[in-house]
Amino acid sequence: MSIAPARIDEQTIRALPKAEVHVHLEGTFSLIDLLTLAKENGVALPGPAATLFDISTHTDFETPEVTTGGGTGTGSAGLSGFLRFLDWQCGLVRTPEQAARVAYAFAARQSASGVRYSDVIVNPTHWNAWRGRDLALMDALSAGFDEAEQDGLCRVGIAYSLLRGQTAADAEDAVARLADASLRRVVALSVDGDEKTTGRTGEKFQNAFAIAASAGLHRTVHAGESSGPEGVWDAIDLLQAERIDHGVRAIEDDALIARLIADGVSLGVCPRSNITLGIYDGWASHPLPRLLAAGVRVTLNTDDPAPMGTSLEADWAVAADQFGFSHDDMVGFARRSLEASFADDDLKRDLLTELEAVVTASTAAEVTA
Repeated sequence: MSIAPARIDEQTIRALPKAEVHVHLEGTFSLIDLLTLAKENGVALPGPAATLFDISTHTDFETPEVTTGGGTGTGSAGLSGFLRFLDWQCGLVRTPEQAARVAYAFAARQSASGVRYSDVIVNPTHWNAWRGRDLALMDALSAGFDEAEQDGLCRVGIAYSLLRGQTAADAEDAVARLADASLRRVVALSVDGDEKTTGRTGEKFQNAFAIAASAGLHRTVHAGESSGPEGVWDAIDLLQAERIDHGVRAIEDDALIARLIADGVSLGVCPRSNITLGIYDGWASHPLPRLLAAGVRVTLNTDDPAPMGTSLEADWAVAADQFGFSHDDMVGFARRSLEASFADDDLKRDLLTELEAVVTASTAAEVTA
């Protein structure tokens, strides 16, 4: 009689040093963050505090201007409410001190999940109080990340994200200012938003991403989520993407799979987000195992964990349970997350060494048990 493999629990996952490379700062505000900020600014909540994250119940948010960008994109009515919610909550951050506090809280939450390094995506179009002051926002967030690092918490790099609905001129101006400023924690350029609504935007942002590459910034692109494989092709061919956020629809194109493997482009996959927002009907239909089996470099991430009621270790544990992943598979996800991150070479080497030491100690403990 065969014995079922032991479940990979969240404690085991937290013990693995790892990175998270596809997570939006806008999607990490906790309930206490929002309540505190609302009180400080004298802003009424858009609904009962107990159901604040049930964004399907809210249609009105106190935002000066509703954007159409965000970390996810299905083009559904649910997405519209979700994006309004992000605008509302980010609009509560109005001072440098508040921005720094949000950044510090993010690093603390990542550390609690065993995350040693994060590339966090920040889309300034959500932060209404910082319109025209996006570089000041980056500085304020960096101050919070600096304090967190000094306190021994997760180290963080910022991926400054363009909005798909921006004009080419606006995008190029933003990236040129980023390049001139050489902000210490801005390590990459990103673009996010609803592919289904905007259509293909690779050509529009080609010059902006070329400026970023010339300035030494990494490039990561949301693609292959609500759009098909064509968005991933554009990200690679037009935007010089080193990493794709989502990219799951690449499974529909064998030639694209071969290209991802040949170029070593990793996919920052977020299964719970894909399922919650209707990209796939459920875990059984999600292509994560097929992407891995094909040889694509895949990492596991949360996307927008707070409004989805999850954490990185919870999502890894569910994936292990749903797909039958072993502890060795989890170690593989941890290793790939560090390798795919935009951490500097020294930090990446140190974290990979730490991971191997944890795995060796764990194996030795099992042998002597």
